[in-house]
Amino acid sequence: MRLLNKTILYYLLAMIPLLAIAGFYMFNKFSDELDQRSDNELINDEIQWIRYIRAEAMNGTTFFLKTPDLAIFPVDAAATEFPSISDSYSYNQELNINTPYRVLSHVVSINGVSYQLMIRKSQEQKIVLVRNLTRMMVLVFIGLFIATLIFNWLISERLWKPFRASLNKIKSVELQKMEAIHFEETNTREFNELNASLNYMTRRMHRDYVNMKEFTENAAHEMQTPIAVVQSKLELLLQDSNLHNEQADSIAQASEALNRLSKLNQGLLLLAKIENNQFESVEQVDLAGVMQKYLRQFDELIKDKQLVVTADLQKSFLVKLHPFLADSLASNLLGNAIKYNLPGGTLVLTSTGNTLSIENSSAGGALDTNTLFQRFHSSNGQDDSSNGLGLAIVKKIAENNGLNVSYKNTNARHVFTIQAVHQ
Repeated sequence: MRLLNKTILYYLLAMIPLLAIAGFYMFNKFSDELDQRSDNELINDEIQWIRYIRAEAMNGTTFFLKTPDLAIFPVDAAATEFPSISDSYSYNQELNINTPYRVLSHVVSINGVSYQLMIRKSQEQKIVLVRNLTRMMVLVFIGLFIATLIFNWLISERLWKPFRASLNKIKSVELQKMEAIHFEETNTREFNELNASLNYMTRRMHRDYVNMKEFTENAAHEMQTPIAVVQSKLELLLQDSNLHNEQADSIAQASEALNRLSKLNQGLLLLAKIENNQFESVEQVDLAGVMQKYLRQFDELIKDKQLVVTADLQKSFLVKLHPFLADSLASNLLGNAIKYNLPGGTLVLTSTGNTLSIENSSAGGALDTNTLFQRFHSSNGQDDSSNGLGLAIVKKIAENNGLNVSYKNTNARHVFTIQAVHQ
């Protein structure tokens, strides 16, 4: 969940009970005010009736009056100091509802005679007024609530805009172009601290990248030169006619090991360059065409193993890839398919326009997919000439260039498939 959505959610969780409490308080307060006003009206009515009864009683008459909302009659009871006011309900048969009333009851003494005064006032208007006011309050609260959410969302969107701008820059950053990345200052202290840290981090990462790039380039030259010198010296020693057979065998083994070391060095340097994005994909390459090129180059090896080749590479498989990496991808996959094939076996290459597959027969079972693309893992443990980097290079090229390379074994046949993920 986005941080902005979380903020609004927590705000909702806090606002709803607060608004409910405020609404409940205002409702009770308003209801009490209406009751107070109604009670004052009842008391004022009682005062007027007491004055009227006293005026009539001076003539020596006994006052008696009963109506649905008013009752005044003599009683044999002591007078009470204060009136009592309570709520009551009266059933209305015509409307089939209980009508609420506010009732005042008081025993007063007038000229030595105790009178019971009962005055009641209908609360229907109060109920209608409270209902309308409640509806209005609910609508106002809902409108206020929605307006607050909208304003909060708009304000949060504006406040978080610098953060999203920095995040988009981080998502689109490329290691070789990191030097040009700069995170601007904002009017928010926290975002300024974040952007300052990001600027420091990108500068360090770019410096480390440049140092690593220089190291790989220097290492490529510095290591290949002594290896080439040693290799040439061993070849000269092999041409010496005074060598014994044992010495010649030892020199040949050393030369072969040195040749493997040279290939291993080249493979590791290539992996480092790929990981450092030193090969920029600036053009589209037809992998099917590259595979056809290497199929012709490996023609002698194919004839030596008497392989039956079926190539359906008419459909172009266009990918955005550096030409050198395309050559490395094709040569490694095709070289493995030939190298680990059976004598007189089959080799099938197919391009569909969206995928490219290389299929070869094999005497062994399925390869372990968990370790197949790991470095220094040879798919054939008995082959000492393999340095275990070929498929690791293939995997790294695919990952860094929007490709997916997969493996499956079908009917004792190894099938490697390259598929474009995004271009």
